[in-house]
Amino acid sequence: MKKFSTTHILSAGLFILMMMASSCEKYVEVTPQYSIDSENYFNSPDDYYSALIAAYDMLQSTYANAILGEIASNNTLCGGESATDVIGWQQVDQMTHTPVNSNIQDIWNWMFAGVQRCNYFMEFKDKIDFEGKEEMVGEIRFLRAYYNFELVKWFGPIPLKVDERFKLGDERTIPRSSVSEVYAQIEADLQAAEAVLPVTPIQIGRATKGAAQALLGKAYLYDKKYQEAATELDKVINSGTYSLVDDYNSIFEMDGENGPGSVFEVQYTDVEGAGFGCLQCSEGNVAVGFSGVRSYDGPVFSSGFSFNVPVQDAVDAYEPGDKRKEVAILDIVAWADSTGATYSEGYEHTGYFNRKYLPRKRNPEAQPDLNLTNPNNYRAIRYADVLLMAAEAYNTGGIDDGKAQEYLNEVRRRAFGDSNHEVTLSGAALGDAIFHERRVELMGEGLYFFDLVRTGRAANQIEGFTPGKNEVFPIPQQEIDFSAGNWSQNPGY
Repeated sequence: MKKFSTTHILSAGLFILMMMASSCEKYVEVTPQYSIDSENYFNSPDDYYSALIAAYDMLQSTYANAILGEIASNNTLCGGESATDVIGWQQVDQMTHTPVNSNIQDIWNWMFAGVQRCNYFMEFKDKIDFEGKEEMVGEIRFLRAYYNFELVKWFGPIPLKVDERFKLGDERTIPRSSVSEVYAQIEADLQAAEAVLPVTPIQIGRATKGAAQALLGKAYLYDKKYQEAATELDKVINSGTYSLVDDYNSIFEMDGENGPGSVFEVQYTDVEGAGFGCLQCSEGNVAVGFSGVRSYDGPVFSSGFSFNVPVQDAVDAYEPGDKRKEVAILDIVAWADSTGATYSEGYEHTGYFNRKYLPRKRNPEAQPDLNLTNPNNYRAIRYADVLLMAAEAYNTGGIDDGKAQEYLNEVRRRAFGDSNHEVTLSGAALGDAIFHERRVELMGEGLYFFDLVRTGRAANQIEGFTPGKNEVFPIPQQEIDFSAGNWSQNPGY
């Protein structure tokens, strides 16, 4: 992932970062080429391929979405070194964030940079024809939907431009499209992607038909189109392409990447480093180092910066016998007692860490970069998530509680290793059970805040959450200023 300057979303139209594929196994990019004369680009299949890689490249910056999405929930505290360590994250944790927050602005900038790169490809998609272009267009439309989905989750109404790059001046003329209009575009992109993407990825890490179907089902669920969500998610479930691996712990280790339970992963590597002046320059998962145990010295793990620390309530959410607890939560006191590991306590130390995304011991050739270039992939869409989303759609939509139970219990059988913990509830009680299962199955994966919001539970669960305001985040003040009155701020900010 290379630096992509976005003073605001429209400045992204002045630059395009053309990334060439690396020779490594994962679909990540390490050697950039720059094209200033963009109107004379797209003259060969290689040009389109480079533009496709550039669109994938911005996925690596979604480390910020994942860690901050978890901090915003009541699963974790921000942590860090002190109350002023990454102040923007601290403010989100306390629900005191304002339109002047550089970390929220990063999410806006980087997701719109992703949209811009996709629109650049689409603007010139018909310039030449070649074998495989249709699948590339499907991948681009999947990626554009992915970035727009993140934007609408975080910010609500956003400016939309389709198959054309944003340009300077658009901020004063293009309105913020309604949430329903944004979802309509996301759904249209994913329907088109689903129709042309292959079942098996062309390269590891590239989008597939199943990924498009799963993200479309998720978009329908957020859009409260429950029947459509159930239908789409069933396509993934009935495809036979994915399954729940028996060993839950293996999912989050290196050998478990891109496994049978992974529908879509953001690919990371540790071959190229970053610095605090440009975290998005890292080819690695920056959130992993930030989540690590401070001053750690011991087996298995590496040291980190002690952010995103789970709270006791999150630990207590696991039922006795649930094998997922030890995978999701590292009890550092118990671990130190059993291994002899040493560590120091950071700010808001709870004694717990997000084990799924702790930095593991790294290979000797990894970049010495203050632990900012960890190779841990982000499991963006897991098959267990698909099962639980389908269960929710069947239950909340009043479609079929029996089917909802079936999908929920498939997840629980893996979690407990037996069939003695199956749920036989129905109606609202079943809905509560599905919601609880999402929390414990997906703990530490950056999804819980948005689950709380979309189900109307956030105000009762998150301290400081103000209904009618904190369901979305503020549009960066810089964007409001650039728009010269064209865009209004989100309510309450």
